[in-house]
Amino acid sequence: MDNKQNVLRLPSERLYAEELEALIASDKESKPAGWQLSPRAVLAFITGGQAGSTRITPKYIGNRRLVEMAIATLLTDRALLLIGEPGTAKSWLSENLTAAIHGDSSKVIQGTAGTSEEHVRYSWNYAMLLAQGPSDQALIKSPIYRAMEEGGIARFEEISRCASEVQDALISILSEKTIAIPELGREVSATRGFSIIATANTRDRGVNEMSAALKRRFNIIVLPSPADVETEVDIVKRRVAEISTSYELRASLPEEEAVRQVVTIFRELRNGATLDNKEKLKSPSGVISTAEAISLLTGSMALAASFGNGRMTEDDLAAGLQGAVVKDEEKDRAVWKEYLDNVMKKRGSEWRSLYNACRDMNG
Repeated sequence: MDNKQNVLRLPSERLYAEELEALIASDKESKPAGWQLSPRAVLAFITGGQAGSTRITPKYIGNRRLVEMAIATLLTDRALLLIGEPGTAKSWLSENLTAAIHGDSSKVIQGTAGTSEEHVRYSWNYAMLLAQGPSDQALIKSPIYRAMEEGGIARFEEISRCASEVQDALISILSEKTIAIPELGREVSATRGFSIIATANTRDRGVNEMSAALKRRFNIIVLPSPADVETEVDIVKRRVAEISTSYELRASLPEEEAVRQVVTIFRELRNGATLDNKEKLKSPSGVISTAEAISLLTGSMALAASFGNGRMTEDDLAAGLQGAVVKDEEKDRAVWKEYLDNVMKKRGSEWRSLYNACRDMNG
């Protein structure tokens, strides 16, 4: 039995095991084939609520209707495709939906330029294949294959980063709900409850555009960036608290004012304008997402814990901001300097310390 405290990152079904157990115990509604929770209980797990005496923490803060549509899609024979900007919680929502519905979010294909058809269908243990020919023992099942057998959900991350022939391998699986194995003279049919949740990044459009035939086999839900500053601040605070607990960072959580400043900077650089829309801004070359803001703050906490007194300072934040914004030294340093001089410098005393730290860091 492994020690949870020694695991760097727990899957959602283990991280929120107590919440899932409470929901399963209190869920009196009918459950679809292969599901451990009813659709309403899945919604409660994702958006928050109460199960008996157990408080269910929100996993996704955003449009509740989008979550309802995602759950409803998984009740049908259609696969689900979540599309959005980087940092819009596509993978997080995918993982938590899978954990709530089937209690196992581990059947994952990570889409890259090196992903092959074998990752989608099956491959072979070639030593066994050469020794004894095609057999069940030599067969290596893909995450999708295992999900079909078990009536579970397979997750396909960053599908548009895969070559078109890999994407097209999904078409027959999604249409026929079978995988043919000609070497063994048989095919595997999906058990009820099987589905696929895929994610795609809008920044990757044009890398390997999905074919119209493949898109037709998905219900597509676009996840927007947080609607306003308050929503984004709430998301960042929650995730930073969760991550810092998981990593056992020996630093105090950032003050709300520091979170608000980081979120403001990121939203303005991301949108190319100040929050009041009075001034246009240049955007840096990298991704300035909510996920990056969370990473920046946890990294600043680690700095404060390791090399400070455990309380995050403006210098810790400035170091994180420099790394998050200046990805391309030549272009982004000028963009960041312009933002510091034309926007942050003019914001008054509450921004003065952070401005000075960022200016010194940017040289």
